[in-house]
Amino acid sequence: MSNIVDPLVGRIAARIRAEREKRGWTLARLAEASGVSRAMINRIERGESSPTAVVLGKLSAAFQLSVASLLALAEGTAPGAAEEAGVRRRTEASEWQDPATGYRRRQITGAHFPVEVAEIRLPAGARVPYPAAAFAFVHQVVWVLDGRLTFQDGAEIHELGPGDTLELGDPAPRVFANTTGAECRYAVILTRGTRP
Repeated sequence: MSNIVDPLVGRIAARIRAEREKRGWTLARLAEASGVSRAMINRIERGESSPTAVVLGKLSAAFQLSVASLLALAEGTAPGAAEEAGVRRRTEASEWQDPATGYRRRQITGAHFPVEVAEIRLPAGARVPYPAAAFAFVHQVVWVLDGRLTFQDGAEIHELGPGDTLELGDPAPRVFANTTGAECRYAVILTRGTRP
């Protein structure tokens, strides 16, 4: 793992703990709401275990946040992080890597920008499922930049190639899959909707 990834894991741990504490939830309450074991949440919060994309999906759904929002909040807490508009160098951007699949995510926009844009690199053969609740209160577009993406939206399956976009509708269980032998690179563009 590169030195770019390690500090982000600690910030993700701090963000998950902060979101739980902000709600006044115990570890048991978050475990019940997310379906992630109390022991795993405890290890993640202490920075002893890096969460997988699937676990992040379950935790973010429990918080009624998208995975992108949860990671953007964590990335925005970096010491000395740029809070102003302007140039963000590639070398300054944090990159998170899923320890289970090798999926890599880099936040393109800053924490205070009104639209969240992230670049995703999905390795050959990787499959990342998310529960429907991870997509609540968000409007999202997936834009394939390179490679091929098999995207399952509920019962519907979409085969997407370079330049293809998919605007997501109502929340549904979703799977991002790369069934090819080459990496797939895509962007996720997200805005938050109104909570009921």
